[in-house]
Amino acid sequence: MRIDKFLKVSRILKRRTVSKELAVNQRIEINGRIVKPAHEVLAGDIVSITFGNRKLTVRVLSIEEVKKKKDASELYEIISEEKIASPLEVETE
Repeated sequence: MRIDKFLKVSRILKRRTVSKELAVNQRIEINGRIVKPAHEVLAGDIVSITFGNRKLTVRVLSIEEVKKKKDASELYEIISEEKIASPLEVETE
């Protein structure tokens, strides 16, 4: 499954267009490599998403084309969620 679709199906991001835009802007990594929206994601992959001043890292547990909202969190497990400094915060220190 494409990474942009997985992020939408798993409800990590609400819209596929948002996940596609993040990938185009090099804000999505799979197993440490920056990927494009069409990159295939597999069970066991480690996905890192940077949005705003937050970085979310998850492990993909399974790939399913359709998942109900209440069961979507079963597709992944959160490894870490951290706040990162914005470039403006680094310059002012």
